[in-house]
Amino acid sequence: MDAVIICVPTPLDEHHEPDLSYVRGTIESIAPHVHDGQLIVLESTTYPGTTEEIVVPILEAGNRSRLKVARGDEEAGIHVAFSPEREDPGNDTVARHDIPKVIGGCGRVATALAESMYGAIFRKVVPVSSPSAAEMTKLLENIYRCVNIALVNELKQLCMRMGIDIHEVIDAAKTKPFGFQAFYPGPGLGGHCIPIDPFYLSWKAREFDFRTQFIELAGEVNRNMPRFVLEHIAGALNEQGKSLKGSRVLVLGLAYKRDIDDLRESPSLTVIELLREKGASVDYNDPYFPTVGRGRHYDLNMTSVPLDRLASYDAVVIVTDHSSYDYKAIVEQAQLVVDTRNATKGIRSEKIVRC
Repeated sequence: MDAVIICVPTPLDEHHEPDLSYVRGTIESIAPHVHDGQLIVLESTTYPGTTEEIVVPILEAGNRSRLKVARGDEEAGIHVAFSPEREDPGNDTVARHDIPKVIGGCGRVATALAESMYGAIFRKVVPVSSPSAAEMTKLLENIYRCVNIALVNELKQLCMRMGIDIHEVIDAAKTKPFGFQAFYPGPGLGGHCIPIDPFYLSWKAREFDFRTQFIELAGEVNRNMPRFVLEHIAGALNEQGKSLKGSRVLVLGLAYKRDIDDLRESPSLTVIELLREKGASVDYNDPYFPTVGRGRHYDLNMTSVPLDRLASYDAVVIVTDHSSYDYKAIVEQAQLVVDTRNATKGIRSEKIVRC
């Protein structure tokens, strides 16, 4: 192979610290087989320094020909670069080849080789000065979203106490043609990158005796949203003279965002676990997941139920707003609907509790 592109998971461990075992294992497995002039590119999201501090030493120590990683203008040796994945699952408005590809090589030759390879796929490549700059670029993109989502999640809680509709406020604010980008609140963050990236940067920052307080606070706000949802489910049931313990609850949507088949870090999983802990009997429905078993941080072992017995549940909770759901029919049939996504916008009913 002239080039090897590494795209493996970079999750958090049980202590919310970076787990680079997949990256290390992959590099160790390919190191004995690399050859002179070969391009090795890491795409997995990680903290600044991973490519040069982990990938490079393993490649140099593990290859059979005692090759070194090429630096500067060196043409001989192994060429190493980092190029972050950039995608938005479920978003088909931008063609993949129209998403600019950021590239940072360990040397100018490595960057040029990566530009040549990715330039055959993407309409635009964006070279930066180093792998660390490319790694930080990906973190900035995702932490930007994390922080802004945390902001609207916190404002949603305040607006609810003040009797103000946060979605109405956001819709009004986004009419401003400059200086504002709309972000929307929800039951928590999901996906592989946005909930995880702040922890990667915070962990690395400690090496430089620096605490990323603003970023850590945003992560804390988003991480607490499933408990905020739980409180409102309990409160809504209480208004009907029912206890959360013993109630039958149907969760709509397992995926971390609408119309995709991705469970990673989904707030739905946490909401289900919290409901179970409080003694509720929980079912779920998701057209993308007929069953859900056990993952790194959850153990549910459940099967999706049909929507033909909505009235038998004490509460129906909309956690993922799939477009295939008929929300008007759901409201009509359910006893109580707790909407965490504003999916029932425009539907008037005393059965709906929005949070």
